Amino acid sequence: MRIHRLAGVLAAAAAAGGLLAGCGSKTNPVAPPPPTASRAPAATQQPHNQADVVFIQNMILNHTRAITMSQSARNQAISPQVKDLVTRIEAEQSPQTQQMSALLTEWGIPAPTATSTVGGTGNGQVPGTVSGAGFDRMLLQMMIVRHQGAVDMSQTELTQGSNPTTRNLAQQILSTQQAQISEMQALLQVI
Repeated sequence: MRIHRLAGVLAAAAAAGGLLAGCGSKTNPVAPPPPTASRAPAATQQPHNQADVVFIQNMILNHTRAITMSQSARNQAISPQVKDLVTRIEAEQSPQTQQMSALLTEWGIPAPTATSTVGGTGNGQVPGTVSGAGFDRMLLQMMIVRHQGAVDMSQTELTQGSNPTTRNLAQQILSTQQAQISEMQALLQVI
């Protein structure tokens, strides 16, 4: 009985509020802005979660280190196939790194720096005492490990992330880096 009386009071209050809202000023209400359905929503309007942020932060560091390794290898590698591979890695990962940094900026989150501890350790450098075919082999081995880390992070993003742009990027990285891992494993057999 008491619940019914409370429900009745609440219903009456809501009705009175609706009537009072219709009373008052005779000015026309401000019309809402026209819909912008023709425009694509900005990345900041797309939802993102902590998994998206962690993926982007870690992937920026992973890419930055892979780019550093690639730049070093362009001058030190002796195999033309390794030089071609690292040139492609740098060309693919540099724009992705810029895209990921821009996403973090749009979300109001600072991008990690090369000295950050987010995403693991290691600066991506092949030891300076290694040269020739030994350099090429060590570079490929280190790059396989780095790529496998990117594959693992991408798979986590695809299962836990919510941002469409970030998930798209994770799928691209996953596909490209799995193919490059296979290529590097094949190069290790001939170097």
